[in-house]
Amino acid sequence: MEKLRTAVFISGRGSNLQNLIKSCGKKSFPARICLIISNNPNAKGLVYGKRAKIPVKIISQKNHKIQKNFEKEINNELLEHKIEFICLAGFMRMLSNYFINKWPSKVINIHPSLLPSFKGLNAQKQAIQEGVKVTGCTVHFVNSKMDNGPIIIQATVPVFTNDNEETLSKRILSVEHKIYPEALRLVAKKEIKISRGRVFIQKKGN
Repeated sequence: MEKLRTAVFISGRGSNLQNLIKSCGKKSFPARICLIISNNPNAKGLVYGKRAKIPVKIISQKNHKIQKNFEKEINNELLEHKIEFICLAGFMRMLSNYFINKWPSKVINIHPSLLPSFKGLNAQKQAIQEGVKVTGCTVHFVNSKMDNGPIIIQATVPVFTNDNEETLSKRILSVEHKIYPEALRLVAKKEIKISRGRVFIQKKGN
């Protein structure tokens, strides 16, 4: 089986990266991680790539005063490793139209809320402050707007009266670990169609 050559971008602890590495390590999984890129040389998640013997590249925006040059270096690295698809996993940097146009419908992200609610940072804190009873997480295609783009999968998580940001974040994260590999699997199996800004899942036989 030809597996989808995937890159994962991280900036921090890499919990979703670790989980994607585990999923992609299964023989039956239709994607494999061929490159990890981080804009943070101190990202704790880099250790997971090194343990799995996956190529790791640090590309810091501090070395590029112009966003386009930063993204050009990333793009060159992706081309060098023959990457076909990109997963953002806690990558704390907005990607511009320049980059997104080079990778149309080939970049996905996971966000800890039921988009379009609670975009941006501290989504879990926002959910608690607003008093919602249900929140969750979303995997979506990426465009040049923050936490925007066609939604692939969402999963719900209850918000309890005694929740704080930490307890809610942990509960959401456990669900993220289920839906992110599934979203990548759907993409790799070509079971996703985007039409008029919406995602339609068309499952094929195994």
